[in-house]
Amino acid sequence: MGSEGEQMPLFTAAEVGGTYRVRSQPTTLEISAQALETWKQRVFSFQQAVQAQTTTQQDSLFAGAPSIDQMAASIDPFSLPRQNIEFWRRQAIDVGVAAYYFVMDDALPLLLYVGETVKSNQRWKGEHDCKRYVQSYVEAHHSNGLRAAVNIGFYRWAPEQTRDRQLLETALIERWRSPFNKQNWGFWGTPFVGKK
Repeated sequence: MGSEGEQMPLFTAAEVGGTYRVRSQPTTLEISAQALETWKQRVFSFQQAVQAQTTTQQDSLFAGAPSIDQMAASIDPFSLPRQNIEFWRRQAIDVGVAAYYFVMDDALPLLLYVGETVKSNQRWKGEHDCKRYVQSYVEAHHSNGLRAAVNIGFYRWAPEQTRDRQLLETALIERWRSPFNKQNWGFWGTPFVGKK
């Protein structure tokens, strides 16, 4: 395993047989359609199993305050209304609210990234590494003639306190194993998060 933050390979060289490589210039990701579809299917299968657990769990009427894991289980990112991933370019009336945001590919569907913010209408203005990951992901689809429909959904009932919000964000990342979050790079071997 590499150092923290280092990109892990998607497949071994034997599994890929030369179909996966990253050019040094320009920094366009080259990945075969088959490798991309296989990677997506792994993520999809895992997340569908998590979603099935979410819909079958029943909370006790007499239980005390829910745990972080129970709160994470109560949020279904796949049921949230979606916005265009470029939402931040439009003029917002206000700065927004404390929220969790979920970057999704609705073509399969896949949850790609989980984030938290104190200002939902301003979070993606400026630099954000996930924008680069999304761009690489969409370009890989286009170069292989595959469809991607990347959007974003907001859960607008996040805790106001930063620490509380971040604790639940971590639980959501662990629960869904969103592949663009650094915590899950080693698990999925995500090829879309290469260094700048």
